[in-house]
Amino acid sequence: MSVPTPVRRRRPGGFTLVEIMIVVTLIGLLASLAIPAMNRIRTGARVTAFVNDLRTGKDAFETYALENGTWPADGTANVPNVMAGYLNLAKYSGTTPLGGAWDWDYGVFGVTAGLSVDSPTAAITDFAQVDVMIDDGNLSTGYFRSRGGGYIMVLEF
Repeated sequence: MSVPTPVRRRRPGGFTLVEIMIVVTLIGLLASLAIPAMNRIRTGARVTAFVNDLRTGKDAFETYALENGTWPADGTANVPNVMAGYLNLAKYSGTTPLGGAWDWDYGVFGVTAGLSVDSPTAAITDFAQVDVMIDDGNLSTGYFRSRGGGYIMVLEF
């Protein structure tokens, strides 16, 4: 006598709806963790680039003053053309890494000389981070501070 063999049903290939929903949920959770971290990294890179450009500009203006016995005059809304031999004027004529335009200030904003960013578009927290990196962490005091319509790196009070 033969015993009937049970009929095995073969499960069709593919994933169930529940399995797909779990995977989608996990991907969404990972993305929600990764996107803010990527934004912090991007902001940190822009702040670092700004600080490097600020230091390069500061050094160039100080070199100019040492070689010429005076600071350049302030006559334009950006970096003066006399800085061509000291700075890449194309870079300092464009937008800063934190938005806004580079500006040379001589005898304004209560300082003798300073390199500024005028009308920046970045958040105040980004400039506070700049201040922590190069000064005292307070945007109302020190060598890096806020000024009307922007921020200034004071080279001489």
